[in-house]
Amino acid sequence: MNQFEFGTATKIIFGNGKSTSIFDTALNHGKKLLLLTGRTKHDLEEKINGQNWERIIHYRLSGEPELNQIEKIVEEARKEHIDIIISIGGGSVIDAGKAVSVLITNPGDITDYLEVVGKNQPLINKPIPFIAIPTTAGTGAEVTKNAVISVKEKQVKVSLRSPYLYPTYAVVDPQLTYSMPPKLTANTGMDAFTQVIEPFVSAKANRMTDLFCREGIKKIWASLETAFVNGKDEEARENMAWGSLLGGLSLANAGLGAVHGFAGPIGGMYQASHGSVCAALLPIVTEINIRSLNIRDPENPALERYQEAGRIINPLCAGIKYEIIDGLYELKEKLNIQGLKAFGIKKTEFSVIIEKAKNASSMKANPIILTDQELEEILEKAY
Repeated sequence: MNQFEFGTATKIIFGNGKSTSIFDTALNHGKKLLLLTGRTKHDLEEKINGQNWERIIHYRLSGEPELNQIEKIVEEARKEHIDIIISIGGGSVIDAGKAVSVLITNPGDITDYLEVVGKNQPLINKPIPFIAIPTTAGTGAEVTKNAVISVKEKQVKVSLRSPYLYPTYAVVDPQLTYSMPPKLTANTGMDAFTQVIEPFVSAKANRMTDLFCREGIKKIWASLETAFVNGKDEEARENMAWGSLLGGLSLANAGLGAVHGFAGPIGGMYQASHGSVCAALLPIVTEINIRSLNIRDPENPALERYQEAGRIINPLCAGIKYEIIDGLYELKEKLNIQGLKAFGIKKTEFSVIIEKAKNASSMKANPIILTDQELEEILEKAY
């Protein structure tokens, strides 16, 4: 049995309606709340406002959390002596909550702790309590130990990384995802699927994450198209929320790959949501990874993993061909996924994207090191 370590949130709460069960627990941590929400208002916000809080500071966030925005929130949270943070929203809102919860208690400038653009110093003090409540089925941010922050002046997204960034409570309530429109369902769903495929073939995969990836591949594949067509389908929404959670657990412990290696730099350079970029890239990266492995590393266990993924999505396939490739291309068409051109990317900028992607932390877990020519081919085909 291979050796591994596994970390996650202190407590995971899953199920329809479970988001309202957290209020008493939250109030046990104090009476001063920082509430972070996304653009879409949920009934849960009103229920939180109806609780016995002494003070609520509420920020409604739009898009990726930006460096100066995080700095502003941290400054106010410290001044008001906030006791607990609750994030209700997609991965960006949850990442903002994770970042603020730990920066409140750690001295110095935020850039002291950022990778790539900062000093990448370790966070030394425990965060204040943080509750993550996702309203999308995509990022798995409620159970990961990093927070992605946009640094606009450098056109890059970077991460805070630390075991201290695991939320205190991850509350996954599938009912909160019912209001997602079809396009958001498709993009976040493809992100979730990426996050059970990439850790499954990752160079850092282990027996624990394999269990989650196999289950996640099965559930998301069976449910994404249904959730896209009928957002009120209870079983599909529950399966997607479950699959997304499994993806978060997997990527936090086994890493990702080239899809996310590209998604970070592209998201930093252009107005493109993380999920939409992953959706555009996943079929192409899968195809080129498999081809490159067959040519340069045919004994790599990732090849059998890709074939196993194909057997999971189509138990009738013999496993001789890579069913996962055809399946992903077909799903991309059914979900009306846009190509990279839709985000204003110019082909003349491919070389810059490639250089940034090669240095991305996610790229390090890809099952094979891709050449510059292969990386350019991915961008061409995803364009």
